[in-house]
Amino acid sequence: MAKAATKATKKTAAKPAAKPAKPAAKTAAKAATAAKVSAKAAKPAPKATAKAAPKATAKAAPKATPKAGANPARRPAVKLSMLRPSVNNMTVRVFTRAAGLDHAETDAWGLTRTPEFLARNPAHLTPMIEDKGLPRGVLWESCAIMQYLANKHGLDKFYPKAPAKRAMVDSAMFYLVGTLYPYVARATYPALGFPQYAGEVGHSDAHPEKKSEAQKAAAAAIAEPLEVFHSFFRDGKPFIGGNNPSIADIRLAATLEFLAVIDYALPAWAKDYMAAIEKKLGKAYAEPAGDVRGYIAHIKSQAAA
Repeated sequence: MAKAATKATKKTAAKPAAKPAKPAAKTAAKAATAAKVSAKAAKPAPKATAKAAPKATAKAAPKATPKAGANPARRPAVKLSMLRPSVNNMTVRVFTRAAGLDHAETDAWGLTRTPEFLARNPAHLTPMIEDKGLPRGVLWESCAIMQYLANKHGLDKFYPKAPAKRAMVDSAMFYLVGTLYPYVARATYPALGFPQYAGEVGHSDAHPEKKSEAQKAAAAAIAEPLEVFHSFFRDGKPFIGGNNPSIADIRLAATLEFLAVIDYALPAWAKDYMAAIEKKLGKAYAEPAGDVRGYIAHIKSQAAA
């Protein structure tokens, strides 16, 4: 019907056009235009719509599927070189999991003194991450790594941007690294079989009794900074970060894991604190902690044999 109407229209429009002198020509032209519009809109439109809609849908669907299946929250890959028995390494392993960062771990046991490793990391320390955005391509020190990744990916939940809150997190981490951890290292490294730092009694040729005394003195000194974390940094809050663990909490909880090797009697609040962090972070904490705990269990079983 649409084609018939179109032909009729053309004939009608052609006759007036041949005799422009007649006043009725303009009227006929308008009528012809209206007829064309009506003829095109009458029946072809539904047919075109019916055919076009499935084609558009069929083409659009495959394109939409990959986008829908993609994970927009996926983070850039983090290459992490680590040692499983270490709580320093455990810190970053927990953080990358808790933060949901896409990461790949490489066990660097026995590799940190190789020429390839030293060429990238002359300090031969782990944990170490590799990232093209870094000035030298790599970064070590657990606290610095967490700070960098939190800043890069906007992870305010773990490392708040507010200056005052961030300062407290930084202060807690620096106090831990500068005061608490040296005590923990002196008290636990001899039992763990880890080498003592140069200048420590445990690293010297001192009599075994002197080394034992130094180890016991360090263990006794742990109580004071531990109480500072409880009364000052937490200050009645579940965590240093408030209601959620911050990077300082992850660093502290991991550090306290080493104390199990000397059967250190943690105060009740510290036991509850560690349990709360593991509950809050779930597998992100439990899996890396399992490696540290497994190593400690192995060391203790050897000592008892």
